[in-house]
Amino acid sequence: MRRLFGSVRARATLGATLVVAVALVAAGAAVLLSLRSNLIGEAGTQAERSARAVASELAAGTPYDKLSGLDGDDGPVQVLDEQKRLVAASEDLERISGTDSDRVRPRPAATPSGDGDDDSDDAGEALEPGEISGESLFSNGSATIDGEAQDYRFAAVEVETHDRGHLKVYAGSPLAAEHGAVRTALTVMLIGFPLLLGVVAAVTWLVTRRALRPVEGIRREMAAITQSEDLARRVPEPDTHDEIARLASTTNETLAALETSVERQRRFVADASHELRSPIASLRTQLEVAAAHPELLDLDGAVEDTVRLQRLAADLLLLARLDAGERPGGARVDLAGLAREAAEGRTGVTVDAEPVEVAGSRGQLDRVLANLLDNAQRHARSAVTVNVRREGDRAVVGVADDGDGVPDGDRERIFERFVRLDAARSRDDGGAGLGLAIARDVAVRHGGTLTAGRGPAGGALFELRLPLA
Repeated sequence: MRRLFGSVRARATLGATLVVAVALVAAGAAVLLSLRSNLIGEAGTQAERSARAVASELAAGTPYDKLSGLDGDDGPVQVLDEQKRLVAASEDLERISGTDSDRVRPRPAATPSGDGDDDSDDAGEALEPGEISGESLFSNGSATIDGEAQDYRFAAVEVETHDRGHLKVYAGSPLAAEHGAVRTALTVMLIGFPLLLGVVAAVTWLVTRRALRPVEGIRREMAAITQSEDLARRVPEPDTHDEIARLASTTNETLAALETSVERQRRFVADASHELRSPIASLRTQLEVAAAHPELLDLDGAVEDTVRLQRLAADLLLLARLDAGERPGGARVDLAGLAREAAEGRTGVTVDAEPVEVAGSRGQLDRVLANLLDNAQRHARSAVTVNVRREGDRAVVGVADDGDGVPDGDRERIFERFVRLDAARSRDDGGAGLGLAIARDVAVRHGGTLTAGRGPAGGALFELRLPLA
């Protein structure tokens, strides 16, 4: 069963069919009840008409054997006196139920009481002689006339006669039409409902199949992409402008972002391998020379290469943690104090700072300031200025130098990993091209920005903007 309804198409078809089935059953029941009620009401109206016709004859003094309604053509008729005794009945009436008397033949006429008193608990309303009651009572029953049994709707009408006292007239109208109409309607529903449900199921199946066809195309293409590992491929986007089209568009955007991320990761691994190869090769060469000729050991160069290798490994580790989604803490950090600590011991660096606090990782923010100062000192002619201030709801740290500045076309490229401009290509003077990339990644993860521009002295100006604590 789970496998049978394991597809969206099957579940949608089943759900639509069940909903329509419930609606049809409810509507069918309402139609049958309404039809039955209307037909019973019509039968009751016909029975009341017959009963009043007989009551009118009784009010006019017509003898029992002369009553025109007792011929049985319009239905069974009974006339009861105040003691509920049968005084008149239809011809050929053999059996009856649903009235106050189940007798079919009247007893010998009894002398009615002259004072009109009635000891019966079911005495009718007070009427004047010759008056017919305005209200009618209805009931269902059955009767057998001339050997034919049927169900009837009975109407009871009371009449006050001049010489025979208070009488009650029962007249019945057959319910055969009601039964026949209800049975016919029920038969039509029992035949038509399954056919209609079959049509609904078939249409839902086909419509759902057509609607989900693009989804199957997206699934097949995604399976092919997974198998081929070709992230340059894209899933087909239907021209329907609906949810499926938006799903395909979002899937393609995800594939594009994934392709960019994978390409960036590959480039990162390649660049990292290249950067690591040089200091490792240099250090190995020096050690091999030292092993063969100890007197030629360049100890300072070996230490320098080792330190450079250590810094590069630390940078790569930090980038790996940032790429893995490491989030800064919520500690309060005084940027002014942090800037003074980062500038301490550096030649030509001046700090102008007002107390400003932000929330984040003190260690990561200290790394950002150190990277910015290292970059500024590497390109400055003589002076580096650090400014910490508050602008609205942001803390701003500006690091400016008096060097040649950053060309307009390179102000975004310098934040890419392993990017070094021509003036800083030397591995002796410059770094591995990771300092500014690390600084921007840390800034973004703290909810801020890091941009490059032109400083007051014509050199580069890097502005770090972070939300206030």
